[in-house]
Amino acid sequence: MKKVVTLGEIMLRLSTPRYERFVQADSFDVVYGGGEANVAVSLANYGYDAYFITKLPKNEIGQAAINHLRRYGVNDDYIARGGDRVGIYYLESGASMRPSKVIYDRAHSAIAEADVSDFDFDEIFKDADWFHFSGITPALSDKAAILTEEVLRAAKKHGVTTSVDLNYRKKLWTPDEAQKIMTNLMQYVDVCIGNEEDAHLTLGFKPGETNVTSGELELAGYESIFKQMIDRFGFKYVMSSLRESYSASDNGWSACAWDGNEFYHSRKYDIRIVDRVGGGDSFASGVIYGLLEDKNFKDALEFGVAASALKHTIHGDFNMVTIPEVENLLKGDASGRVQR
Repeated sequence: MKKVVTLGEIMLRLSTPRYERFVQADSFDVVYGGGEANVAVSLANYGYDAYFITKLPKNEIGQAAINHLRRYGVNDDYIARGGDRVGIYYLESGASMRPSKVIYDRAHSAIAEADVSDFDFDEIFKDADWFHFSGITPALSDKAAILTEEVLRAAKKHGVTTSVDLNYRKKLWTPDEAQKIMTNLMQYVDVCIGNEEDAHLTLGFKPGETNVTSGELELAGYESIFKQMIDRFGFKYVMSSLRESYSASDNGWSACAWDGNEFYHSRKYDIRIVDRVGGGDSFASGVIYGLLEDKNFKDALEFGVAASALKHTIHGDFNMVTIPEVENLLKGDASGRVQR
């Protein structure tokens, strides 16, 4: 069983029920999630030995977050205990022309104040095959940015393949701050994943005439920036999910990739959204699965797109689909007929 490691923050998610607005809600639905935790859960679900690096307070809420990971097969051996709080985010799910909204309450969370000394990197990366992080983690604090680089250094020291999901969050830092930190971290990355907005705001590459709001795609622009990114950073692959936003409820979903020689655009799915949070994470984990299984980059991309299309139909941050379910969709069965 291959060993995969992710680094990041798992948060308490409080979401309004029944598509209610924040000002309407008398209660919240509770789940846990966060970019790299979502990836770890998906990869555990695909049969890998998945480990999540983070720090959580030694109290009942911190334990509840760990229990949530354990429930889905993620190994918690590398979770440090300490700090004062678990980060929280509030989610108001949008519908039709009304967009979803997220409010963060994550300042001074345990992982944002974690020290490099909280972790044994030689033990963490012993026999590891893959390491994944996102642009969210170094955005949490100066200490988190330092920790992220040290983890990447250790991964490369141990010969581990690394991937990043650029994941720009404007509520955490500015484009200038993001580019200063993320450009430096790219020297340690083998596979770069991110959408058009992420590539622009975290690394300074803008894909042609693509409009992030309308989702109008200009694929030649992606091919151009992918070439530039590989030329500058030496990535083995660059991949981007492509979201066409018809409304908050209905999206077109596909992806594209460049391997240094060939540009490829995947099949497109028209999806009716139940919960879009974690959609990009499910894409990243699907791509990682495909590459770990020695699929060519086109097949890995198609698996990631299909897996993430299915994730949009599942409530919560985690993608609870099986490999056969993804493969069935890849074969063309998108009917949604009842299985008896």
